This record gives sequence, structure tokens and C-alpha cells, in this order.
Amino acid sequence: MATVYSTAYNSIYQAVPSSVVRANELGGRIRVALGTYEASSLASGDVINMFRLPQGARILEATLSHDALGSSTTLAIGHGAYTNSAGTAVSADGTHFKAAAASTSAQSVAGANTLALGKFEIVDLDQDLKDNAYDVTVTMGGAAGTGTISLMMMYVVD
Repeated sequence: MATVYSTAYNSIYQAVPSSVVRANELGGRIRVALGTYEASSLASGDVINMFRLPQGARILEATLSHDALGSSTTLAIGHGAYTNSAGTAVSADGTHFKAAAASTSAQSVAGANTLALGKFEIVDLDQDLKDNAYDVTVTMGGAAGTGTISLMMMYVVD
């Protein structure tokens, strides 16, 4: 039976000399971003900018909570357009953290809960651009909706 090591374990305990591990990988402080929007006939396709995450934030998980928003309504979690540190424009992706799912009954659902849905991603912004930001969004779909929509995202930077 073999013993294998994670990248963090290898960097700290196996490499000679050992590497410095970033705080968003080991020993960092968890931060919370919370956005709430009171929708009043929010149209299908409308995008709510819930909050911005800072450069270097490692995304841990998200929870989307909402009232029963109406018949045929859906919500998705994504991000707005931005430019990454390589200077590449990244298009807005309204379903990056959670695909559209029914919001017809009051509930809380997980977002950013798999690697494919952004869990453990690091916000990578071109900081030389004045208005460059990582906006986390919620998109209404299916039909117009009315009620409270809240998104909480946990992340670590330091």
C-alpha cells in the first residue's frame, strides 16, 4: 500500500526547502458575503448583482435561499464578466455556481458545491483594470417572480 500526498502537504512537509502555502490553502480565515434582494415581479432573464468577491478569494460554498417566487420561476447562481490576470476577457456565466432550478416553493439550496460548480476556485482578476470586479449574480428564469432572494457565499483570502 502506497502513501501519497496532497499538493499542500507535499509543499509544506515533503519539499526541500519547504514552500510557503497561501493562507487561502491552509490556516486562512473564512469570510461571508451575503446579498439579499426583495423582488417585485422580477422579469425572467433579469440578473441581480448580489456582491463582489475580492482578488484571491478561494470560494468554499454558497447557499441560495428564497421565498416561493411564483409559478414556473427558476433561479441560477453565476458571475458577471471580468478580465483575469492573464488579460483574458471572461464572459458572464449565469450558471457557473448553480444551474437554473425551480424556485416555486420556499427553500435553501447549495451552490458552488462541486468542483465543476466552482468549489475551491480562486478569484483571479487583472488588478490593473480600474473597474474590473468579480460580481456574483443570481438570475431569474422561467417567469416573473416576487419575493425575497438571499445568497450567502463563504470564501477565504487570509
